[in-house]
Amino acid sequence: MGGAVSAGEDNDELIDHLKAAQYIRSELVEQAFRAVDRADYYLEEFKENAYKDLAWKHGNIHLSAPCIYSEVMEALDLQPGLSFLNLGSGTGYLSSMVGLILGPFGVNHGVELHSDVTEYAKQKLDFFIRTSDSFDKFDFCEPSFVTGNCLEISPGCSQYDRVYCGAGVQKQHEGYMKSLLKVGGVLVMPLEEKLTKITRTGPSAWETKKILAVSFAPLIQPCQSESGESRLVQLRLLKGTCDLVSRTRGS
Repeated sequence: MGGAVSAGEDNDELIDHLKAAQYIRSELVEQAFRAVDRADYYLEEFKENAYKDLAWKHGNIHLSAPCIYSEVMEALDLQPGLSFLNLGSGTGYLSSMVGLILGPFGVNHGVELHSDVTEYAKQKLDFFIRTSDSFDKFDFCEPSFVTGNCLEISPGCSQYDRVYCGAGVQKQHEGYMKSLLKVGGVLVMPLEEKLTKITRTGPSAWETKKILAVSFAPLIQPCQSESGESRLVQLRLLKGTCDLVSRTRGS
């Protein structure tokens, strides 16, 4: 997916193109995109492609096209202080942008299937905190990444204000995804080849909007351990404060 806008020479020019094409429509989303340089989430040898409106994949590492991330960020309707769950959090690029909007009283969790990608995301987050000028300009809700299958989140975990899934959701898992959402919350996910926004308007009431046609790799089904037991993903949600202590450079 991608190719909806022209390539940029740098991150700001890419954002200019996304804004001109109406993929980026709000000031908060624009500020977050400008603050996080997409090239920083690429491997060094592939950075020449970072400002093209194209998806990128290398091994288990994957980034969606900028136009897709733009639509996702706009659809999530992010606000300071919300709780966010990123399923298939990948490089942490999206989670870092979201964290700039959530601020210090939000919650920012990511679940990633592949342990090598979780480690990659942590390294990129550390680089962002140590080197980016943007880190000093925003109140940042630092993402917390865990490794596990997002279809195996412990039933005892809290629900979230905003949820995004970065893999194609099969129809039989739609109800599970909805169960992760608080009343009043927003879920954005690829469902049956359409990027879909679902708002929970009541305990059993939902509003659904199809945003655009997309092609995502499907969710990988859980596999049992040798003991025959599933490996539940534990998430700790502390409402009212970002659940990681804010870091400063040099710490």
